[in-house]
Amino acid sequence: MNDYERVARVIRFLDQHHTEQPDLADLAAAAGLSPFHFHRLFSIWAGVTPKDFLQCLTLEHVKQLLRDGDNVFDAALNAGLSGPGRLHDLCVTLEAASPGEMKTGGAGLEIDFGFAETPFGEALIAETKRGICHLSFVDVGGRDRVQTLITTDWPNASLRRSDHRAAELASEMFARPLQSHSHPRLRAFVRGTPFQLRVWRALLKIPSGSLTTYGRLSAEINQPGAARAVGSAVGANPISFVIPCHRVIRETGALGNYGGGPIRKQVMLGWELSPRSSNALGHGDRIRASAA
Repeated sequence: MNDYERVARVIRFLDQHHTEQPDLADLAAAAGLSPFHFHRLFSIWAGVTPKDFLQCLTLEHVKQLLRDGDNVFDAALNAGLSGPGRLHDLCVTLEAASPGEMKTGGAGLEIDFGFAETPFGEALIAETKRGICHLSFVDVGGRDRVQTLITTDWPNASLRRSDHRAAELASEMFARPLQSHSHPRLRAFVRGTPFQLRVWRALLKIPSGSLTTYGRLSAEINQPGAARAVGSAVGANPISFVIPCHRVIRETGALGNYGGGPIRKQVMLGWELSPRSSNALGHGDRIRASAA
């Protein structure tokens, strides 16, 4: 069992027993560790104590973030998509497949894919020469299922497996600041409708540690009555985490659905929203999006 799975087990335990106000010993038992080892492991993994992390997942905390983030897009852009606590910036250049490339199903396209460990569990990562084209988490359906997601999008592409390359990409996507003093630049190559691309580019503007809602996202792309369609586009995002769909929640403050599973969304948000964890991950602080 890796660290993410232990943390996810604790989140599930809390979902079922939060009214009982479980203490550190209860959480450690749920993770199958002693209180000392659980507290140490959790603090290293998340950058904060279990108590601080869980506080960031409370409804009131999330609602306050929403109240403070009425102009999250403008504020992020005005600040250069960077904050004083952000030590690790990830730049993403988003390129769209042409209609012809989509029509041919990727004929002539070579895709390298592989499986790699991330802070949020094992993931399938795939890329073309023009950029990352897929990222999904394995435990949602297993390896065979997530691999079929690539062939569904690119049925005529040539696939090559390279777990080594996937591990390299994972280290760039999820690097902690102490592991990298540079500003990694990732290229993303995606297929999508013009509407989906507008939504995904808007998602790239949301900095780490910030939240938005489906309604605000629809307003950002000048489609104020299209929250439901925006939700569908968010769910169709082929590069989980890199295009940060986990930062979109419901107007009520409820976290809502996530393709990687609701527990993983909770863990990701707790990691990013915790006061000191911005120094641990810092994804999405400076984004550049461009069209092909």
